[in-house]
Amino acid sequence: MSLKERITEDMKAAMRAKESERLGNIRMLQAAIKQREVDERITLDDAQILSVIEKMIKTRKEAAEQFRNAGRDDLVAKESSEITQLQAYLPAQLAASELEALIAAAITSTGATSIKDMGKVMAIVKLQAAGRADMGAVGAIIKARLGG
Repeated sequence: MSLKERITEDMKAAMRAKESERLGNIRMLQAAIKQREVDERITLDDAQILSVIEKMIKTRKEAAEQFRNAGRDDLVAKESSEITQLQAYLPAQLAASELEALIAAAITSTGATSIKDMGKVMAIVKLQAAGRADMGAVGAIIKARLGG
């Protein structure tokens, strides 16, 4: 079953169970997917849908941080709930040791020696860890490894 089909099935299940909050989040996800399909005039595959989900999670994390700084705990809880529901569609996250090994292999294969080579390393790691790691954290690890 494709990711898009799974999202549709989850929407139907949320409708049957009368879970209005979950249903709203799934509909928001479907709207984001449909918007990108219409904008780019394509049908998204699972990898592209994962990128949409990651972008939505990133947006919600940033919003939650802003709400936390403003002392709006009610909105922080709402954003955190949405993040949790969206993360259910992501594949299992890489363990720290697996991520370190992946980065080390990418550095070796590209022959990266300085921070100037970070883009080459990131390109390889991004392909292999798509949806399974926070790319912001990956970038920080690579930067530290290359002496940035």
